[in-house]
Amino acid sequence: METTGRVSLGTIAREWGRIGITGFGGPPAHILLLRRLCVERRKWLSPDEFEDGIAATNLLPGPASTQLAILTAWRLRGTPGALVGGACFIAPGLALILALAVLFLAGDPPPWVLGAAAGAGAAVPAVAVQAATSLVPASFGRAGRARAARARWAGYALAGAVAAVLTGPWLVLVLIASGLAEVAVRARGREPGHGRGRAASALPLAAGLPALGGLGAVAWVAFKVGALSYGGGFVIIPLMRDDAVNRYHWMTDGQFLNAVALGQVTPGPVVQTVAVVGYAAAGIAGGLLAAAVAFAPSFLFVLLGGRHFDRLRADRRVQDFLTGAGPAVVGAIAGSALPLAAALAHGWQWAVLALALLWLVAARRGVVLALLAAGAAGVIASAAGLPLP
Repeated sequence: METTGRVSLGTIAREWGRIGITGFGGPPAHILLLRRLCVERRKWLSPDEFEDGIAATNLLPGPASTQLAILTAWRLRGTPGALVGGACFIAPGLALILALAVLFLAGDPPPWVLGAAAGAGAAVPAVAVQAATSLVPASFGRAGRARAARARWAGYALAGAVAAVLTGPWLVLVLIASGLAEVAVRARGREPGHGRGRAASALPLAAGLPALGGLGAVAWVAFKVGALSYGGGFVIIPLMRDDAVNRYHWMTDGQFLNAVALGQVTPGPVVQTVAVVGYAAAGIAGGLLAAAVAFAPSFLFVLLGGRHFDRLRADRRVQDFLTGAGPAVVGAIAGSALPLAAALAHGWQWAVLALALLWLVAARRGVVLALLAAGAAGVIASAAGLPLP
């Protein structure tokens, strides 16, 4: 992939910033807006170039739509374009979600805020279930038609679900182990895969870092989100929850539900939820640190590896790893719905959850509208004098 200098940095700042402001709805909306801008309206990239960018970023850990925004800007103006485009894509949603975190995590918020948070939080387990089910077809199809491959897919998914419920911060090791296991199985009959030892040797380091405290702990949690999360933004929930709620006690289960809801209803990358966790841990400085650490790998992947993405896509070991890690991610996202639902404290919240499941899973309708409606239901519950968490 070669870059071009056709587009000014001012234009990139304006257009990518506009997407950062209007990009409600998560990765599908971001991809659509980027395609309309780069392919259909401005014709900066060909359809094939854009589709190749989607395929390449989907092979990387971390927030794929953010990486696509950085990659498309890099294609237009190289490193300066990537830095400007990525920053302008991220900044509007980050500013908004930190402002909302200040409101929703205040020491004594008004009752309507508590009600909105409790209502929106009650719908979050349904969002997790919808996110998991939406990933199943592509992940299952990737495994192939062989009975043994499909059995492994089910095993990886089950391992991810169990890990999301039981292992807390060690979930990332289950995701990596599932990918490595699939690499090993598919390497039979082929030349042994190089790099497996390097990936395995990273595991002790990954296992040891959670022992850090303070801002080091914030950075570690954010690093897992930005560099070790496979399969889309929603895998951040099981990666963050146990650390944020149980290990470091930065927030309650209810506040974590609020954080996830805020990440869904604000524009820009869903991964910005990590900024709310960072804010709960160490105020605005913690939120900014968490965001910086979470998004830094996306910039580095593009700036250092953009020219090699075609070879990455063709690497069979990379494909095999994602074939194994993918179902573990699906299982982890689905499994995270259980502890999230267990955090609901009142009967009216369970009613909101049931309606959200019907809306999102049965009717397959939009997440943002579901969370806004759930938040409105919480405001009504507060006004009616129903109990709040």
